[in-house]
Amino acid sequence: MLYETAGRAEEILGLNIEDLDLAGRRAAVKAKGARAKTCRRGQAREDVVLETVYWDAGTARLLPRLLKGRTRGPVFVTHRRPGPGKVLGPRDVCPDTELARLSYGRARALLDAHTAMRGPGTGWDLHEFRHSALTHLGEAGASLLLLMAKSRHKKPENLRRYFQPSGEAIAEVTSLLAPGDAHT
Repeated sequence: MLYETAGRAEEILGLNIEDLDLAGRRAAVKAKGARAKTCRRGQAREDVVLETVYWDAGTARLLPRLLKGRTRGPVFVTHRRPGPGKVLGPRDVCPDTELARLSYGRARALLDAHTAMRGPGTGWDLHEFRHSALTHLGEAGASLLLLMAKSRHKKPENLRRYFQPSGEAIAEVTSLLAPGDAHT
């Protein structure tokens, strides 16, 4: 889901089942830096501006297995209930199973444990999925505007670090400048 949405790990881990549009393959997330909506008189409201992330077939196939018939609560949960001293908000506990939301730290540790080849701390990072997705989209020819829309970056210069085109990609775009009918 991180790869297909090119979303930030915090956004995806913060999803609730109620936030998912499974048929439309999309979800509303509270984005980085999202500000609370304001009323006419300047008073902050509880809700925030939401942005949409989109996924494709891979995530669509895996979500039902992950949800296991649950219809509400966090999408990503731990394998156990929170301890007696742990105080969590109602949004962070599945009301059906009483399992806690998967934290960023725990997700990072699980990913590292399952991808580390040379010992602990050498595995993948959660943010690498975002980098990879944007790099692959860029190399596939997605325009800067589409990359900005997919990643929800506001400034093009912040997106530049995610896109490192290969020599082949640069050669291919250079061929578009060839004189005559080379690109017809």
